[in-house]
Amino acid sequence: QVQLVESGGGLVQAGGSLRLSCAASGRTLRSSAMGWFRQAFGKEREFVAVISSTGGSTSYADSLKGRFTISRDNAKNTMYLQMNSLKPEDAAVYYCAARNSGRVTKEPGEYDYWGQGTQVTVSS
Repeated sequence: QVQLVESGGGLVQAGGSLRLSCAASGRTLRSSAMGWFRQAFGKEREFVAVISSTGGSTSYADSLKGRFTISRDNAKNTMYLQMNSLKPEDAAVYYCAARNSGRVTKEPGEYDYWGQGTQVTVSS
């Protein structure tokens, strides 16, 4: 069984940065695509970014390109999300997810494992 644990969330001022981590345990995820999603209060969960199993392919939500960077360290079984120039509208619970396939997808329904989420709050 795979467990995903997010960390790195917190309170930051608008314009600031945070780095989220997603640590996996249970088995290696070096063959798995992994992604970040977020859900703001009262809104549906939305795609943020995804990275292929090797890290060679990434994709981002159009509104986040240039501010967010997804990466992974397969030796540590960990994925990251560097978030810069944060805006109040970025506030949400951020979830990491992994799928048994190594191919990227933006569809949350195609992920097999989910973390519990980490809260990101951005003050204006």
